[in-house]
Amino acid sequence: MSRTVIKTDRAPGAVGPYSQAILADGWLWCSGQIPLDPATGQMVDGEIGEQTRQVLLNLKGLLEAGGAGLDDVVKVNVYLVDMDDFDAVNRVYGEFFKEDPPARACVDVCRLPKGARVEMDAVARIGAVRVGDEAS
Repeated sequence: MSRTVIKTDRAPGAVGPYSQAILADGWLWCSGQIPLDPATGQMVDGEIGEQTRQVLLNLKGLLEAGGAGLDDVVKVNVYLVDMDDFDAVNRVYGEFFKEDPPARACVDVCRLPKGARVEMDAVARIGAVRVGDEAS
């Protein structure tokens, strides 16, 4: 198995003993992202929509550092402190995953690191042939 640690300044550094992402045999496993600004390391102020946008920008930065893009994502896990934020999170999420979105789970949690209201992690497949893309 090939295994590469992915590090980038386009997403916050790890706040514990884990890697930002791991590339293993064509699969990119992105650690959970909370709404930290990678430039400052500070939590983004504002409503849940602004925080969700930062989380997704952080994931996008990790994906690109690992050689993937949003279209390569096959699964996202969403963690919310308040399920009343579900609709607002979905609106911003839909801006990033416009067509053929990945599989997803969304769960209500008691707490998240650093007092965040939303966290997401993702798994992407790099270089996979998509249905309809095969050569004839």
